[in-house]
Amino acid sequence: MIGSSMNIRDAVVFVVDDDAAMRRSQAYLFDSAGWRVETFESAQDFLDLYKGHVPGCLLLDVRMPLMSGLELQQTLKNRRIGLPIIFLTGHGDLAMAVQAMRIGACDFLEKPCKDQLLLDAVTRAVQRSIEDCLASAKSQTAQSALTALTARELEVATLMAAGKPNKIIARELGISEKTVQVHRHNTMTKLGIHSGAEITRLLMEAKIEPFAAP
Repeated sequence: MIGSSMNIRDAVVFVVDDDAAMRRSQAYLFDSAGWRVETFESAQDFLDLYKGHVPGCLLLDVRMPLMSGLELQQTLKNRRIGLPIIFLTGHGDLAMAVQAMRIGACDFLEKPCKDQLLLDAVTRAVQRSIEDCLASAKSQTAQSALTALTARELEVATLMAAGKPNKIIARELGISEKTVQVHRHNTMTKLGIHSGAEITRLLMEAKIEPFAAP
């Protein structure tokens, strides 16, 4: 599990480029700057060997045999792999850059690229990855906590989070106000919380809309 003390230097920079000299150059640059780095000759090699290392970022060439960088980007998107991507290419154009950014790339840089510009781009991408990982971990923790509730308790919790009083909750759910009070007590006891505001925060972290019953 990812903790809040995660260090940016724990990240991995994944380099995918069919040019061996370019891979060696980038590996040397990132290693010298204190980054962990892994290199791949092709997009398929990366897909075959990537084990979900996070946080990190992907430094990706555009034009490569068999599978282009843009095709790899789309494949990762389809697989819901949110690894931030920086494109670094000597064959880019405006339309290509727009397409890459529209799909979610962090940066689109042209070769040759100044070392500091590249390092700065990697730092931004990795920071984004860390933030995404922490948010995901927090969401999973919240979702796990909510599994302790029954379906009815979760319904009551969502309406509590919307600030609705017991009388209104009872009417909307077609149950007695006393039953609502029981569910409310059970919900707070199971979750270890003491207010509707805390329930709202927990539901939002779990990515459950707190303004209507599910």
